[in-house]
Amino acid sequence: MAKIIGDILTNIPWQEPNDDSVIWRYKNNPIINRNPIKNVSRIFNSAIIKYNDKFVGIFRGDTTTTIPTLFYGESKDGINFEFDELPIEFYNEDGTIHSIEYAYDPRIVKIDDEFIIQWCDGFNGQPTIGLAKTKDFKKYTFIGRPFLPFNRNGVLFPRKINGEYVMLSRPSDNGHTQFGDIYLSRSKDLIYWGKHELVMKPTWQWWQSTKIGTGPIPIETDEGWVLLYHGVTKTCNGLCYSIGGALLDIDNPSKVLHRTDSYMLTPEEDYEMVGFVPNVIFPVATLSDSKTGRIAIYYGAADTYVGLAFSEINRLIEFIKRN
Repeated sequence: MAKIIGDILTNIPWQEPNDDSVIWRYKNNPIINRNPIKNVSRIFNSAIIKYNDKFVGIFRGDTTTTIPTLFYGESKDGINFEFDELPIEFYNEDGTIHSIEYAYDPRIVKIDDEFIIQWCDGFNGQPTIGLAKTKDFKKYTFIGRPFLPFNRNGVLFPRKINGEYVMLSRPSDNGHTQFGDIYLSRSKDLIYWGKHELVMKPTWQWWQSTKIGTGPIPIETDEGWVLLYHGVTKTCNGLCYSIGGALLDIDNPSKVLHRTDSYMLTPEEDYEMVGFVPNVIFPVATLSDSKTGRIAIYYGAADTYVGLAFSEINRLIEFIKRN
């Protein structure tokens, strides 16, 4: 039986499964609908984490100008969220305001006593990865950009590995990228990054044949790092995004121990198939309980909604190994 290495989360959002599916949807999805706050048409592809006695999030909000930026939100139960109406302001180390061109698809991870936010950041009009830190979700300090454009889907591991920060990312282009591999990079200080290694490429299975990209923060277990990722296929109706999974070596996460040939979840519900960008399931965040092995998965649906799904660590690892 696999074990999650991490905190006990007794109030994790949860719903029992009705069958033996590896991942099952929350019956009251979507948990965030259209026009959630003033001047924001859609919230999706957003990051959730436990903080003190509540769940907090950094949310992608596509404003009515159609420019995406980041908003703070919080919840008592991890399902019903309230949002600040104004975007997050980031500050430079010298206390001056850091200007944001656009920002989307954030992730959050706690490393030591700080929360590190990763997102796709506009840099002179081009997409790359931005990093910022906070201790209280009130003041946000911009750290820097690990890579030159073009890059997306920056995802940090939740602790240093062999004394270094480790990040997964997906080099891309300036458009709706028609290719994409997952790479790994290392840093001593979150500023200077190198030692780049290829982790995974698209495969012959159609659901992940066009491109792949990292999803939530990897989950540490006694069998390795569990990585959920999105796999993309090109159809006559556009791109379709599904969820896959991999198990990475605990000490050298550039080494893939197992990887799914079959998808774990693919667009089937109306809110996943119909929206601003149809046929998209885009996993961004997880909550996990080390005591029970329960996992809550937050995903963007059709670039319009936030969906919630569930799994258990043994189901995930067994599926990854057998499929």
